[in-house]
Amino acid sequence: MTEPELEQTTAKPEQPETSETPETPETTDETTDASDQDTRESDNEEEGIIFQAIGIVVGDVSWSEEGRATLTMAGRDYPLFYTSRLRKAFDALKLEIKNTGEATQRLIVYPRVTHFPQRTKPHQVSFQLVGFSKGEPDGVAAQLDDFEFQLRGLWQFIPVCRGPVVSIFRNFNRERLDYIKQAEPAKKVRFMKASHLPLMWKDSPVKPFRFNPKTPKEEQGHPAFIQVKAKFLPTRNLFDFEALLAPPLEKAPKFLKASKADKTAVQQEKRQSKSKQKPTKVREKPDDNEQKPEAKEQKPTIKRQKPEVKKQKVEAKEQKPTTDEQKPEAKKPKPSKVRKRVKAKEQKPEDKQ
Repeated sequence: MTEPELEQTTAKPEQPETSETPETPETTDETTDASDQDTRESDNEEEGIIFQAIGIVVGDVSWSEEGRATLTMAGRDYPLFYTSRLRKAFDALKLEIKNTGEATQRLIVYPRVTHFPQRTKPHQVSFQLVGFSKGEPDGVAAQLDDFEFQLRGLWQFIPVCRGPVVSIFRNFNRERLDYIKQAEPAKKVRFMKASHLPLMWKDSPVKPFRFNPKTPKEEQGHPAFIQVKAKFLPTRNLFDFEALLAPPLEKAPKFLKASKADKTAVQQEKRQSKSKQKPTKVREKPDDNEQKPEAKEQKPTIKRQKPEVKKQKVEAKEQKPTTDEQKPEAKKPKPSKVRKRVKAKEQKPEDKQ
């Protein structure tokens, strides 16, 4: 079954079918009343309130030899990817740069942030292309200035990020729900994965929700739904609050979220696939070990030479007595001198007589 078409206002960027985007590790969402449910609903859908993250960036677009697009802003490079539905916009941008020779473009994008389990490892930011402005802005391009974004999502903390984030989930509709019911767990989890955008907002009217595992579920509460205008800071790779688009809401509009059972099933599949690949690597090691005994066999040959050196030392010691034997011969003249002295003494009495 093919993935349903997404609306232009969909906040969560689609997973690209090409390899332009890095793989996002599994993260834990801290929303309590939606942890084991696929949807949360309120009356906000009737008012046109939805999850959303869309904005404007300006930078130099380039392509590598492999065909991967890169967006350079403030001296930093960001992956620029696309989806099959928006492939035409990507091809049009490439043709525009080729015809005009102007690499600097004003792009309409969906932001995407990749978090890692290690807090010491910084998150990575990439952008999904929606369109680009040719000078006469309309729609979102007219509503926002450069580097401005509209963020609508849950205001909360997540375990893999030090600061608070705006969590953008998939908006609910019947078509997507039918797709999810028939999809495999891996595709289901991938389709409903949220995007958590770091937001710097010091004087927020509501505090970001923080999950506490020691607190009972009935007392946990839930994150507020916020709608803000924020500016992306390339030098810090995060969003800075600028203005409120609407007051914070206690209830969020309907959204889709993967259940814990589906996430567990996907993690088990990944572990099994990794365990199957390990034996192939272990089998290669005996080939290296077989060569080691040969190296060890050569070592005794070196040790066998040492006794020969010792024999030479013994022979050298055996030669030393020969020198000692010569020494007594050198001392032989000494007794002759003593005898001369004795003879001299024997002759002295004769002189006295």
